[in-house]
Amino acid sequence: MTIGVSKTVGRAAALGAALLLGAGGAAAQEKEWQPAPPMPVTFDWIQLDSDEWLKGEIIALYRESFEFDSDKLENLTFDFADVRKIRSAVTMQVGLVDGRVVRGKLVVDGDKVMVIGDQTVEVGRSQVMSITSGEPKEGSYWSGKVGAGANFRRGNTEQLEANAVVSVKRRTPKNRIGLDYLGNYSVTEEVTVADNHRATAGWDHFVSDRFFLRPVQLEYFRDPFQNIAHRYTVGAAVGYQLVDTSKIEWEVSAGAAYQNVGFDDVAAGEPDSANTAALTVASVYDHELSDSVDLTVSYKFFLVGEESGQYTHSFLTALSFDLFGSLDFDVTFVWDRIEKPRPSSDGTVPKKDDYRLNFALSFDF
Repeated sequence: MTIGVSKTVGRAAALGAALLLGAGGAAAQEKEWQPAPPMPVTFDWIQLDSDEWLKGEIIALYRESFEFDSDKLENLTFDFADVRKIRSAVTMQVGLVDGRVVRGKLVVDGDKVMVIGDQTVEVGRSQVMSITSGEPKEGSYWSGKVGAGANFRRGNTEQLEANAVVSVKRRTPKNRIGLDYLGNYSVTEEVTVADNHRATAGWDHFVSDRFFLRPVQLEYFRDPFQNIAHRYTVGAAVGYQLVDTSKIEWEVSAGAAYQNVGFDDVAAGEPDSANTAALTVASVYDHELSDSVDLTVSYKFFLVGEESGQYTHSFLTALSFDLFGSLDFDVTFVWDRIEKPRPSSDGTVPKKDDYRLNFALSFDF
């Protein structure tokens, strides 16, 4: 009888031990997985707010948009707020809102950011403005778009239509340089029916993460059909980013300028150029409507002397559709207006408004 009781107790103890081991194993399985400490050496690792871990290569963070090249899923873009943890295998450049750039291996855990280099720097996530992989390289500061569209027709009608767009930016934590060009050219039956070009350049210096000074802004414009042989504008402005999120960017600026206008054709005895001071107001709005569609709306207004047209404006709206890789399809609408166009030598007054709709294939870099 004693032996039977002992066997029963032994079986119960063994069963209890098995249950405890099983519970411990389940708890171990449920414990959050982490990359092997102390720091990765081959791949960068990120954890999303869904608890998923991805390995690959950190490309960049800018304006809350985090780019990551997954080992299996290829190029991915996340809202920085959706990335819970980061462990980098290589040196990163981290631009802070106070203008500093710190370098080292990057560790992000929730709102805590550590850059482990010669000295360890710890900041809050809200202080991080940009992340770039690797040591400082000039190429990592540049981005842009180059596009072109064309239409050729021969037979009963001979026609050539072409347009081009170039947008290039160099961005560091404190400075931004932008170069933009938009041109249209059209010939029908050997007669030029469109020949307009606009090129702009500007340098912005960020005093804070939102407020910037534009010590210099330049614009060149040509459209003989608006009786403008050339129009040069040189000025300065101040600006502010009203919205700056991963999906929407909206900035406004205002300033003063000097403008020189050369007219293509004027009546005898009339001056063929005009010089005037100008006031400028501009707005640029970018919205990532979806993963494959981007919207851009920009508006620029010049208040000038009556001899230069009294006031002019340029309105542009563009939809960019991702096709594959870095190739996009762009649809752009442009509206240019001169309130008081200069009459030509035969007394003809150009229309105040010009409208254009462009289609183009473009390459992002």
